Amino acid sequence: MKQIAIIGTTASGKTGLALEIASKTNSIILSMDSLSVYKEIDIASAKPTKEEQGDIVHFGIDEVYANETFDVLEFIACYEKAKAFAIAHQKNLIIVGGTSFYLKSLVDGISLGITAHEPLDISVSQAFELLEQLDPLYMQKIERNDKYRIEKAYNIYKQTGLSPSEYFLKYPKKPFVNDLPIFEITWDVEALRQRIALRTQQMLQQGLIDEVIYLEKKYSRLPNCMGSIGIIETLEYLDGKISRKQLEEKIIINTAQLAKRQRTFNKSQFGNKQLKNILNSLNSDILKIF
Repeated sequence: MKQIAIIGTTASGKTGLALEIASKTNSIILSMDSLSVYKEIDIASAKPTKEEQGDIVHFGIDEVYANETFDVLEFIACYEKAKAFAIAHQKNLIIVGGTSFYLKSLVDGISLGITAHEPLDISVSQAFELLEQLDPLYMQKIERNDKYRIEKAYNIYKQTGLSPSEYFLKYPKKPFVNDLPIFEITWDVEALRQRIALRTQQMLQQGLIDEVIYLEKKYSRLPNCMGSIGIIETLEYLDGKISRKQLEEKIIINTAQLAKRQRTFNKSQFGNKQLKNILNSLNSDILKIF
């Protein structure tokens, strides 16, 4: 079994490229998208349709419902399932998506001393203050409003009784994959913005507003995924806070800002030595790997 990863900003064409490569290389696909994992969030996540997926086996899509949790531990489990399937069926594996934090966890590894992610039983500020007293050096790296990282550190303390620094010393990170070729799709900023605008228009035409109405009715606004780009702006529109035109504009702006953060993360976390930049087309360097 051979495996590669394809990353890039939102709306960069990762999904289409991965499907094209998979069809030519006897591969299955592991989606690495924090919104596509949710069943019934189809338009807002821009996940490939059943028709687009065709007969290519996918993992990491429609894994859980909106009111269920999914984090890096669940993603690692998805990777292990996808890898086992690929080996058993003599397939290759393409890992593709915009949530590069998941890829970073695969390449660098994670500490496996805790088994589940539990919500805070105290406020974010209380958790931060407690952790700051327990482990001031570690907490210097975390902002007071960084709920995700504070929850993660608090989970470590609650489940193990160890401070984060003690925990990572006891449970060092273990990589799940070595020497993984990583390809990044790159676009000019203005060209990418045009792609984002076009995709936003398509999402609205496909029924984004009706999808969000359904999701809110079934799951309320409490699940974390209901704060995702595309959903949160639509809820503002449904509340009468913004117009239909402002809805479209706001999704485009927020998506472009997300793309900028994704580019920054990829560059800072993987660097030039790991990344192989490609355009949005089938690349001969990729096919050579298979």
